[in-house]
Order: sequence, then C-alpha cells, then structure tokens
Amino acid sequence: MILTSSNTLENKEVIEYMGLVTGEALIGSNIYKDLFSGVRDVVGGRTTRYEEEIQKARDISLNSMIEKAENLGANAIIGLKISYDNLGGTMGNTILVTAYGTAIKFE
Repeated sequence: MILTSSNTLENKEVIEYMGLVTGEALIGSNIYKDLFSGVRDVVGGRTTRYEEEIQKARDISLNSMIEKAENLGANAIIGLKISYDNLGGTMGNTILVTAYGTAIKFE
C-alpha cells in the first residue's frame, strides 16, 4: 500500500477513486502521568512515554485506514492527513489520533 500526502502519484495513472478512508485511535493519560511529565519538563528531558503512546496511536490509526482501503480493493492512499485532537477528560486528557485520505487504485 502506497501512502502519500500529495494528491497524485508521480508517473502513475489513477484507475479509480475508491473514496475516503479513515482510521482512529484514542490514547488516554491521567493526572499521575501528567504530573510526572510536568516534572520531567521542568528538570529537562523529553517525555518519551507520551511520544511512544502517540506513535502507537498513530500506527493504529494508519493500519486501520490501510485495512479499510485494502477491503475496497485500493492499492494506494493519497491526500493523507493525520490529526491530533485533545478531547479532555475528568482525570486527564484523551487524545484522538485520526488518519484519513482518499483510497485509489492505480496502474
């Protein structure tokens, strides 16, 4: 499966536009992780735990989107975008990671 953020594939002819495909993943954090992350930010260093969780969520959303495109018979996704939204929460934050693009079939 070819993934690209561009709206075309260089030197490829699009045979069919299959439609929009999406993939979503939610990651939650809690007040304790937030406090620990804040301490790390003050004393220096990266909050790698959050980076790892965001990477996992991004992978889940991309894989979900790819699976949907494959089920349509597509062999590429163009116009790929990934968004991150903070949904809030009572004891922490919930982050929604969404991947979306147009599934196509090309020669």
